[in-house]
Amino acid sequence: MGEMFCFQCQQTAHNTGCEGKAGVCGKKADTANFQDELTGALIGLARAVKLKKATSASDELVMKGLFTTVTNVSFNNETIKKLIDDVNSEKKNIAGEDIENYNMHSIWEADEDIRSLKTLILLGLRGMAAYAYHSFVLGYKDDTVSSFFYEGLHAIGEDYKMEELLPLVLKTGEVNLKCIDLLDKANTESYGTPVPTTVPLTIEKGPFIVVSGHDLHDLHLLLEQTKDKGINIYTHGEMLPAHGYPKLKAYPHLKGNFGTAWQSQQSEFHNIPAPILFTTNCLMRVRQSYADRVFTTAVVSYPDLIHIDENKDFTPVIEKALECGGYPEDHPMTGINEGTTVTTGFGHGTVLSNAGKIIDLIKKGKIRRFFLIGGCDGAAPGRSYYTDFAKQTPTDTMILTLACGKYRINDLDLGEIDGFPRILDMGQCNDAYSAIKVALALAEAFECDVNELPLSFVLSWYEQKAVVILLTLLYLNVKNIILGPTLPAFLSPNVLKFLVDNYGISPISTPEEDLKKILG
Repeated sequence: MGEMFCFQCQQTAHNTGCEGKAGVCGKKADTANFQDELTGALIGLARAVKLKKATSASDELVMKGLFTTVTNVSFNNETIKKLIDDVNSEKKNIAGEDIENYNMHSIWEADEDIRSLKTLILLGLRGMAAYAYHSFVLGYKDDTVSSFFYEGLHAIGEDYKMEELLPLVLKTGEVNLKCIDLLDKANTESYGTPVPTTVPLTIEKGPFIVVSGHDLHDLHLLLEQTKDKGINIYTHGEMLPAHGYPKLKAYPHLKGNFGTAWQSQQSEFHNIPAPILFTTNCLMRVRQSYADRVFTTAVVSYPDLIHIDENKDFTPVIEKALECGGYPEDHPMTGINEGTTVTTGFGHGTVLSNAGKIIDLIKKGKIRRFFLIGGCDGAAPGRSYYTDFAKQTPTDTMILTLACGKYRINDLDLGEIDGFPRILDMGQCNDAYSAIKVALALAEAFECDVNELPLSFVLSWYEQKAVVILLTLLYLNVKNIILGPTLPAFLSPNVLKFLVDNYGISPISTPEEDLKKILG
């Protein structure tokens, strides 16, 4: 295979696209090209389904195939090639004949506006597939979401014009709202409504396991399998909000959180005396100093690492934890801002249960404005903006945060307003649904449009789940979003102009300038 082209994440080279032998994420050209081939095969499957009918097997393959192509999920050619074979086999099973797959070079070489819109749809589908997968493993599925995967993929393979693609971009956001609603229901019905919880960052002495990614189901299974074994469990990255769920926090050996956001793992995992289990995306190139302790499961795959299959027998991880032994004494760690604890569990259930008090505080002028500061974190320069912005927010404002971008601010002590901490961690990236629910409830209470609320979105992005959340906000007609640390490379000048003209999206500048613009 030849050289690669990829511009789907925020860290893409020169903010134009990764080319050559490897991407900035560490994915090699052949792996990136196999992922393009997988995407082309999924479009072929969508063509077959349009002619005949989807099956439960094709639904699962589309979801897994799209999820596999999200940044930092799979670095393993063999697992990607196996998926390609499975997709082609199911395509033939449905159609009874060979249906041509799509050549992804047709997108990369297309008119820049068509390429931009098709990429928005594709990346939105990839992000949505991750959320659909988390619901699926808990036994929840939505036919509207499943059907739209085929609709969106089929459209990417067609010779559509801008006026045909633009409505599909917004429909991607609309269907994702249904998808994250489903995931919220799956998580809360399975594990309870999150409650405010303070989480320590110190690692206690003795054997432990670090669980990274997003999948609460895998964490729950591991907690069950490690009961009474003298092994403590620590969340990492986007798993932090698990501590707020009553059914998960009931396990006494779910002790705390290890480290900060995903992009710091190579230094934070250096010589760690414990195994790390990756349940979804967030995996970086694995360094020698801890490679023998990294395990993958679900769609995550990396060459030469032990993979826990669908039977979810975590015995190898447990044995490695006992072998490593953990730290001989309690091991203090801190957040980015040197805090020793963080707080989570302020989802829409908790916030809206206090809606009357919050509305009263707004009416009395004690809360002047809400800022949603969050999204994906990353290693690119400029992300300190979000820490500086939060520190400079006035004391009569509240900060809602979510996803791994929270690590820029979640260990700050910014005080309280009438008993409410000024920083409220609403959860994982999919818990943007919580922020949406709160915003809609406040708009209803004040009998106004969402854009008339004292609420500003200051978002950071990195990968495809952030893209589909943005599309959902656009579908809801949320305007004046400030986005950084850079604008997506896949937005053509015309598409960007459309977003600016219609939604007021703007890039971050400086905290001082943006706060002045927002607060006047």
